[in-house]
Amino acid sequence: MPLSPRSKIACPFVIALSGLIACLAADGVRTGAPVTRWRQHDIQRPKPPVVEPSEAGVVTKPPKDAIVLFDGTSLDAWKSPSGKPWKVVDGTMETVPGSGMIETKGKYGDIQLHIEWAAPNPPHGKGQDRGNSGIFLMGQFEIQVLDSYKAETYADGQAGAIYGQYPPLFNASRPPGEWQAFDIAFRRPRFDSSGALLEPANITVFHNGVLVQNNEEPFGPTSWLKWLPYENQGDRGPITLQDHNHPVRYRNIWLRELPERPAPKAVVDRPKIVAVATDVLDKYTGQYLLNPDAKPNSPKATIAREGDHLTISFPFRPRPLVLEPISETQFDMPYTDGRFTFHKDDAGQVTGVHFRIGDGERKLTKLNP
Repeated sequence: MPLSPRSKIACPFVIALSGLIACLAADGVRTGAPVTRWRQHDIQRPKPPVVEPSEAGVVTKPPKDAIVLFDGTSLDAWKSPSGKPWKVVDGTMETVPGSGMIETKGKYGDIQLHIEWAAPNPPHGKGQDRGNSGIFLMGQFEIQVLDSYKAETYADGQAGAIYGQYPPLFNASRPPGEWQAFDIAFRRPRFDSSGALLEPANITVFHNGVLVQNNEEPFGPTSWLKWLPYENQGDRGPITLQDHNHPVRYRNIWLRELPERPAPKAVVDRPKIVAVATDVLDKYTGQYLLNPDAKPNSPKATIAREGDHLTISFPFRPRPLVLEPISETQFDMPYTDGRFTFHKDDAGQVTGVHFRIGDGERKLTKLNP
């Protein structure tokens, strides 16, 4: 059936709405909870409580393995897409109103980022028109820079906000003109080979030493007045600083690239479990002094039999841990790199057990062997 003119107009809207519903539904499947969100910049959204940070102290020096993006001398690590560079003034990088954003020449994925900034003093304007700038991770996810000291604006636009999405947990701002610091841990989004989102980005932010973003997951790149879906733009992107027509200053900018955690082997190397007679297992049961030189009333571990294996319980961890036999006298832990070896005297009586956990070793003495 041919579409009527009204249907032709409505069709794109239906498609867009379906896409939004699918996006929210997918998010709901991932989190296991219905998706409800504040509207961007909702003035009714609760403001974060104010906390007074520690006084500004010594400049945090970069670790030896850091990539220094600005040390107060030059903008060699940066480029200006508009062709209008920012300026270096008294060891600081300063925005030039109207110059547009600048971005790093290098591109980065998972990082630890340290950056210091100062809003203009004396302050001018109010709300968002007050010392406004921003730090974009991978050029997509903005951590808001703003003079939020004794200044009112919407919660998700305050200093330390993941802009338009997550307000800071606290307003840890210092007065305008004073140097402030962001320490940011960023994990990039992951996509599969078809471009479908596997993991959203993950952001933690400390503002002047105060935790203001705790392991938050942006629900897409940050943007103004609308939400954007995730799109696979590669696994690396620039650090971008925003020109918002305010002379905000930056200094001491460095980052560390974070490695992937080594994946475990597909097959864990473990000794073969063997069968040991229950009467042999029963000889190992009982109480063992944790310190071989301790008195009988000192803390003890308890070894018991459960079916075809042993368990051990410690006073500081009463829930039993499984010990699986790999020989008549040696037992292995299934989830920990741990080995227990029982010792006997010449009469065949169990006298103690030597156990190794990782690179630590200890000998336990059996009570009433």
